[in-house]
Amino acid sequence: MTTETIAAAVPVASRRAGEQTRAVRAWARIALPCALAAGLVLYQLTSRSLWLDEAASVSIASQHGHALSHAISHDGGNMLGYYLFLHILIGAFGDAAAVIRLPSALATVATVALVCLIARRMVDRRGVLAQRMVGRRGVLAAGLLAAVSLPLVFWGQDARGYAPMMTFIAASFLSFIGLVDDDGARARWWCAAYVASTVLAAYMSFVALLVVPAQLLAWLWSRGRPRAVVTAVAAIGVCSLPLAVLAERRGSGQLFWVAAPTWKGIGQMARWLTSAGMPPNFHPTATTVVTLVVSLVLLAVVGIAVIRSRRGSWVPQLIAAWLVVPVLLSIAESFAGQPILLYRNSLVALPAVALLLAWGLMHPGVPKWLGLSGLGVLLALRALQLGPSYGISPENWKGAASYVSARVQSGDCIAFFPSDGRMPFGYYAGSTLSASLTPVLPAASWSATRPFVEQYTLPSASRLAAIAAACPRLWLIASHYGARNGSAASRANYAHYAGLRGALASRYAGHANATFGWARPVRVQLFSR
Repeated sequence: MTTETIAAAVPVASRRAGEQTRAVRAWARIALPCALAAGLVLYQLTSRSLWLDEAASVSIASQHGHALSHAISHDGGNMLGYYLFLHILIGAFGDAAAVIRLPSALATVATVALVCLIARRMVDRRGVLAQRMVGRRGVLAAGLLAAVSLPLVFWGQDARGYAPMMTFIAASFLSFIGLVDDDGARARWWCAAYVASTVLAAYMSFVALLVVPAQLLAWLWSRGRPRAVVTAVAAIGVCSLPLAVLAERRGSGQLFWVAAPTWKGIGQMARWLTSAGMPPNFHPTATTVVTLVVSLVLLAVVGIAVIRSRRGSWVPQLIAAWLVVPVLLSIAESFAGQPILLYRNSLVALPAVALLLAWGLMHPGVPKWLGLSGLGVLLALRALQLGPSYGISPENWKGAASYVSARVQSGDCIAFFPSDGRMPFGYYAGSTLSASLTPVLPAASWSATRPFVEQYTLPSASRLAAIAAACPRLWLIASHYGARNGSAASRANYAHYAGLRGALASRYAGHANATFGWARPVRVQLFSR
């Protein structure tokens, strides 16, 4: 090899080494937030008690054949895909808390990774805008803000379909960007990924479909590949038809307890979106209001910048639409028809908040020291909301079962109002407790796992008299029993609960009370002769 050849090869080798180093660093900026998210979501994964909906997940997914399809249909098809996945998981590994919650934890880590990948696409098509944001600080900032989020971590420790839904929604947005911006074979792959991820998100929860109008609205800035976009959206509609049929058959009765939106409720939803708290699940901290105000101010500034930006990438407009459109649609539907404004429904827009905050803080127009300082403040404020939530059970069925277990006597009876409470209590009722307690409402054997969803049945007067005659001591376990100031159906359920409690009090000489949790407290009452 000549001297000239060696001299020419050195720069090539140097460039390749530099490219490899940059690639490693780029992936490290994704791996670091993912590792942080994994640590936050796996820490005390099983310490929080299962709540009513988690127990419903286990009960529905534990069914087989016609019983499984009936249970899913009774839920209106919502979370159909999640229930089927959980059915397979429970069949293979059982229903231990770690088993049923681990998929949500892994989904949370995947969501953080996808947020980082979306942040890398927040540039113009030539790739020249905000290179330092995309190449270094912005990707890391978006991932860290997504990872340190109380709602994201909470649902990552929950056996419901919301964490996987957020993962597939993030994948949907990443694929939509590729579908619009890329060409050739890559665009075809992005199109398939977009349809698949959006449909899977819908099969995790109906509310995921609220992001499609946001994507189409933002697409107006780009108008790239219109035929592919229309074809993909049509395919999503066709694949979602089974969900529409099931939802139509079920009707809106399952949302009977959702009250009309109020300014207070909208403010509480804003806390969820900004990771400034999760009312009413957790009590506010000393920095809750500060976190909310700082986040809203920053989002307002970023929103103005996005609206004013007319050149470069259309992706910031897409992310802004991701935040705004689903929330406005939920509010509009709640005022115009059936209220659907649940705090948890705002989760569809949660990753967008992290992306917009990172885009604003790490934008080239913001001084480096100011952007990094703002990021540090936000992460600290979010951590102060997240830390106190660990090990806290807003709906403490584990504590209720432990309380009864320590005081139960042979021959005791137990009743639930509504019957739904049987699911989480039965999950924690060990063999000793089950052997000592005779279920009378509902009167079903402990040996079978059955779903009791929205069963607010009351015993007849004769049945109640027979229960009182047969049971010298009766435990009444109540939660989700309605509210005095809720919707009409919620008020009616509360009146039924008050009537049942009064009827039992008239038939027994004394009773004692205990309450566990506060968001949806579990009330335990012992009636004895």
